[in-house]
Amino acid sequence: MNDFAGQKVVITGASRGIGRAISIAFLEQGATVIGIYGGNKEAADVFQAECVHHEGRLHLHQCDISDPLQVEQFFTLIEEEFDTIDVLVNNAGIRKDKLLAMMDHDSWQQVIDINLGGTFSMCRHGVLLMLKQKYGRIINITSPVATIGFAGQTNYGASKAGQIGLTRSLCKEVARKKITVNCVSPGFIDTELIADLSPDQIKAYKKTVPMRRFGKVEEVAAAVLFLASKDAAYISGSVIDVNGGL
Repeated sequence: MNDFAGQKVVITGASRGIGRAISIAFLEQGATVIGIYGGNKEAADVFQAECVHHEGRLHLHQCDISDPLQVEQFFTLIEEEFDTIDVLVNNAGIRKDKLLAMMDHDSWQQVIDINLGGTFSMCRHGVLLMLKQKYGRIINITSPVATIGFAGQTNYGASKAGQIGLTRSLCKEVARKKITVNCVSPGFIDTELIADLSPDQIKAYKKTVPMRRFGKVEEVAAAVLFLASKDAAYISGSVIDVNGGL
């Protein structure tokens, strides 16, 4: 299938977990993927080597999305090479869990800066490129924690709730330019982001999911591809839950 043939897709956190699955899904649909990774160059190199059969359509760049200057420099390079982009997926995120009373300021600020500040910076520059062609799709990866909350995740929950607020405001600013802005909200997905959970925690969390299992990264990628498609042209400002009924 080549539903995204010729389209240019920027994905943050592209080399691991959910971002990796999203990258592969777009590559398999014929897109050119410009992926961002944070600090794990080894994982990025492995992913690049694994995608050699995609005819050079995967381009990986190291960028700290919490640094506005680095994001600006990244988009300068993208504009020089590709002129515009069609899809932006803000997937990169971190957790630094701790009860609020015990949380230091750095743990709060780093999560906010990457999860929410990074989404802001990426959207700001991504929209400018999309406006050049009066078309685009932005998908922000949020979390159920934004609305239901989890103890020990006040920083993460605040950052994810902020993404939803950003999404619903931005969609109104760009709607007449045929740019849609939506969220995908994965529940418990089997990735390294939850690898630090204990066996007892995993058992307890699975009991809260009506389907009694954690999701697969491919199931999240499928929702992202739909929102990025031309079939989703009238969907904007929405949050699509991929959480097994959580």
